[in-house]
Amino acid sequence: MQILKSRKTLNDPVSSLRFVRFMVTTCRAVVLPRFGGPEVLQLRSNVQVPDLKPNELLVRTRAVSINPLDTRMRSGYGRSLFEPLLPLILGRDISGEVAAVGASVRSLTVGQEVFGALHPTAIRGTYADYAILSEDELTPKPVSVSHVEASAIPFAALTAWRALKSTARISEGQRLLVVGGGGAVGFAAIQFSVVVGCHVTTTCGSKSIDRLLAAGAEQAVDYTAENIELAIRGKFDAVLDTIGGPETERLGINFLKRGGHYMTLHGEAASLADRYGLAVGLPVATAGLMKKRIQYWYSHGIEYSYTYMRADAEGLDEIRRLSEAGKLKIPVDKTFPITQVKEAHEAKDKRLIPGKVVLEFD
Repeated sequence: MQILKSRKTLNDPVSSLRFVRFMVTTCRAVVLPRFGGPEVLQLRSNVQVPDLKPNELLVRTRAVSINPLDTRMRSGYGRSLFEPLLPLILGRDISGEVAAVGASVRSLTVGQEVFGALHPTAIRGTYADYAILSEDELTPKPVSVSHVEASAIPFAALTAWRALKSTARISEGQRLLVVGGGGAVGFAAIQFSVVVGCHVTTTCGSKSIDRLLAAGAEQAVDYTAENIELAIRGKFDAVLDTIGGPETERLGINFLKRGGHYMTLHGEAASLADRYGLAVGLPVATAGLMKKRIQYWYSHGIEYSYTYMRADAEGLDEIRRLSEAGKLKIPVDKTFPITQVKEAHEAKDKRLIPGKVVLEFD
């Protein structure tokens, strides 16, 4: 790691403050030079750190979580977009300390502990000693939460937040069905909905039932042992499908009230673009989405949406507040040092660890 030091003096109305600013030029990072299995990941020691734009911050990384998007991107998901831009740095979630700030940043300061998440299409991710995020992608880390715990929260929670608050606009007393509540996004969605005052039903594996009921779900149905259509009664105002596929889509649509919202995390834009190229794949995906929206509106009277994570300062601030209050948690099953990133990805690929895995930085 190469660091240049410069000393500056700031004039404060009350006192004159002096600080040392560390200008990092290179750092250690996990690089993806080509798509493939965990073996393609390379931990390099002298990866260039770009200059900060006015609205960006340099964050000294303490922990990052491994999301399903990370392993899918490593394997080639989104190659139509990312292949021309290789090598990439994976990683979306982060928890750490602010090392430097851009000229227009006002809400955060050097030395402050923060957590947040990058957009899904970011090229320079967080698997690095120093990561770059924009001001609206970060918020102060809750004091009561460790860096490891904090790094598991933002990407999944922001995905759930967008679906429930921006799309479905859930409110007190409504009924929500979460298909696949055992994953991080589903678990976050359950906790958000309980805080709002919704009645939540979820499907999950047998090992997740007790945890989801403890989080406030009123019913948790084991999809491996029960007939979901017989076990779940009544209609719902919103369905969040974290699994995706024709069968869960059919179930979700049929469980909705007229005027309800079906939201799936598994849109077809990336897969179709990978198959046919960006020029053909994206228009085909857009046309397919519009067809489904029209079809389900006329046949069932419901809204159909693809949902994905995006930066949301209001949502991130609410996530921070709920995490601080102990009302939003994403359990971490195992941690690895960043030097064992290949082993961590292999464990996720082989499903040896069902829950969240976090990479720690020394």
